[in-house]
Amino acid sequence: MFTGIVSEVGTVAAVSGGDEGIRLEIEAPATAPLVDIGGSVAVNGVCLTAESVKPTRLTFHAMPETLSRSTLGEIVRGAAVNLEPALRAGDAMGGHIVQGHVDGIGRVQSIEFEGEGLRVIVEASDDTLRYCVEKGSITVEGVSLTVAELHDDAFGLALIPHTIAETTLARLVPGQRVNLEVDVLAKYVERLLSHPA
Repeated sequence: MFTGIVSEVGTVAAVSGGDEGIRLEIEAPATAPLVDIGGSVAVNGVCLTAESVKPTRLTFHAMPETLSRSTLGEIVRGAAVNLEPALRAGDAMGGHIVQGHVDGIGRVQSIEFEGEGLRVIVEASDDTLRYCVEKGSITVEGVSLTVAELHDDAFGLALIPHTIAETTLARLVPGQRVNLEVDVLAKYVERLLSHPA
């Protein structure tokens, strides 16, 4: 489990493989010391298992199922990625409950400066938007964010300077695909309401 509070922006040192799966090596000097082999790390919001841990580098495999449901297959060497190690008992719960299970892929519609922050509009499918509520939580590229506005085919985010400085979201460009995870509590509520006792 994660919280959507990015611990570090890592750098992809190497990518190999293809449609049958990829191997990712990520330079992560702040995160690597916190991770054991077999431990979970959210990489741009995707929960991956660390297969190799070196003092400053982590290695992961992403299989076809993961590649088909996320943007990890688009990652290239040198790319910046949001990293968060799994939550440990006693850690602060600064964001919201995040599983690292991508629910859908959105597309950045627009980005505008708004004071010292940014207003970002993200197009999403109906399957994703059905779980979005204004002032509710959503995870974009592994970052816990608040839905600032809702449209028929998109939602808006108001990014504060800290988020812009500490994550990859400042690098977003219109048309870019992004990993989305809705608030799992909304999915549980839907399930309970559709299957009453």
